[in-house]
Amino acid sequence: MKNGLLQIAALSLALVSMSFIGGCKDPNAAGTDKPGTSGSGSGSAASGDTIKIGMVASLNGEQRPWGVDCEAGGLLAVKLFNDAGGVNGKKVELVIEDSNSKPEEGKSAASKLAGDGVIAIIGEVASGISQQMKLVALDAKIPMVAVGATNPDVTKDGNGLISRVCYTDDLQGPVMAKFAIDKGLKRVAVMTDKKLPYSTGLSATFVKRYKELGGQIVAEESYQAGETNFGGQLTRVKATNPDGIFMSGYFNEVGPMSRQIRQAGMNNVVLMGGDGWDSADLISNGGDAIVGGFFCNHYNDKEDRPEVQKFLTDFKANNNGNLPGTTMGALGYDATALVLDALKRLGAANKEFTAENLAAEIMNTENFPAISGSITLKGTQGDPDKRALIVEVKKDGFQFYKSYEPAEVMAR
Repeated sequence: MKNGLLQIAALSLALVSMSFIGGCKDPNAAGTDKPGTSGSGSGSAASGDTIKIGMVASLNGEQRPWGVDCEAGGLLAVKLFNDAGGVNGKKVELVIEDSNSKPEEGKSAASKLAGDGVIAIIGEVASGISQQMKLVALDAKIPMVAVGATNPDVTKDGNGLISRVCYTDDLQGPVMAKFAIDKGLKRVAVMTDKKLPYSTGLSATFVKRYKELGGQIVAEESYQAGETNFGGQLTRVKATNPDGIFMSGYFNEVGPMSRQIRQAGMNNVVLMGGDGWDSADLISNGGDAIVGGFFCNHYNDKEDRPEVQKFLTDFKANNNGNLPGTTMGALGYDATALVLDALKRLGAANKEFTAENLAAEIMNTENFPAISGSITLKGTQGDPDKRALIVEVKKDGFQFYKSYEPAEVMAR
């Protein structure tokens, strides 16, 4: 009997312990009542002296150049915010998870953050990863601010929870179409990574607007991320005698592809693309072949706007004197700073720091002075009306070429 009583007591103690240890409960299990998990459907609330904000970034894998810059930008925004006093006596902790450049791992990372009790999620850069993260954010009722995900579907049916700090492909494609027309390119071929939602969407918006402006699409070829030989596609492209080639994929394939374009004898064809080109790896992989190409981007380090110069000074001071290697350093900063600004407004209004309140405040953002340009989310369904830059690829980096305002691009 004594042994039986001891066993009962031990079992009771174990059950009590499990009720207090969050790690003993599967955060993805159906019916869980832990705030911020996909099963709760009620969002998260901050408690104690620390407010947790989550970030998903590609710290490994093919998109690592974007991920490490995004992480550095986010950490800088949080450091400056905390150094300035935080909000209402509370400091912010940025909890970072790695997507490993894969959509399914990005979704798992977002789920983990939801289980950790974050009240907002920042990320990702890639649209394919962001679309998977969106599923978690919607289910957990946690606001998500995408960094560089330009595919329009990322914010579609976002229920007031999903936004971004970048322009969309509905602008980026037409920007490059107008640029091509302005540059006198009357015949353009298109190369699309059919595996990437980003690439397929960007190609579609480019083609549509380019045709509307009077341009002729002479060839449309496709490939898949990871391919290294584009000989067959480029043979067919060359036969159409294009003035330019629009390559809507990521820098990983665009660099080698540009070399093969020149090797095929298309030496005077103008190469163009979107913000997926934005990495120093583009130049190392493409060499002289990609120099002279043009792509659309969100901002440029060489802009003389005071916001840009202060950001670069702060970034170098907190990253061993190094500048961000890609635009995602600025956009990672912008996304995080925008969330922190909304958090500060909640504090000023003495509202509870919950995911629900924060989501509403994020969507109420007006004229936020971001590094990449002013951001307004109020009344936009999560898609800010942003200007876009054209940058030229030089041997030593990317040089600002010109900018386009949305109204200018869409005008007949």
